[in-house]
Amino acid sequence: MEAVPNFGKNLIIEVGSQKWFRYPIKTHFIGVEDGFEDIIEKYVLSVAQKGDIVALGQKIVSILQKRIVYKKDIRVGFWAKFLSKFAKKTPYGFSVGNPLKMQVAINLAGLPRIFFAGFCGMICKLFGISGIFYRIVGNQINELDGFYGKFFPQYTEMGIFGPVGCDSLCDKLEEKFGFSFCVSDVNDLGGNILGRSRDLIGKEKLLLKILKDNPAGQSDEQTPIIIIRNVARQ
Repeated sequence: MEAVPNFGKNLIIEVGSQKWFRYPIKTHFIGVEDGFEDIIEKYVLSVAQKGDIVALGQKIVSILQKRIVYKKDIRVGFWAKFLSKFAKKTPYGFSVGNPLKMQVAINLAGLPRIFFAGFCGMICKLFGISGIFYRIVGNQINELDGFYGKFFPQYTEMGIFGPVGCDSLCDKLEEKFGFSFCVSDVNDLGGNILGRSRDLIGKEKLLLKILKDNPAGQSDEQTPIIIIRNVARQ
């Protein structure tokens, strides 16, 4: 199968003295009824080679783990509507600026903690320090996704929590399929490696550099899996 880069992305990136090939894997819209092993067998095995690294997007890992909350089950109250007006919005998501997400944050962390985190965040911003709100609130609120259907209408009705046990998941997939695995949370604003198989310990910074330009895309590409390959092995 011919590798086709997503719009505005490159198949190859140079990191230090090495070049890395990033193969975007197009899938169907992955839902809670799907399974990790089925997805790997259907889309990865025919493309991946020995020595490859399989990068799974955070969102599909969360969905496959059923880390979902549905809009129909959330009652948005006054404080969620009010406080969401003061949250920072970005071009790639509304964070707790979305009243639904703010209500989820209140449900998980409690209103007093939200107030305290908001106050601390406001003070810290005066000194150029950002991200304090999410550090204090905790509960993986900074990883909450969904309730936004610009590219996929299915996401309008669901909120998606951050994945759990990513290291363990990657180890299990590596043991079964023989490839290195990682779970990445990368967008056009930055990224994190949320988990990796044991053979990738210590390579988290390298993985981020390889994925830093988000080769999976940030709209409707539907390529939530990236196969990473050292060009020298091609």
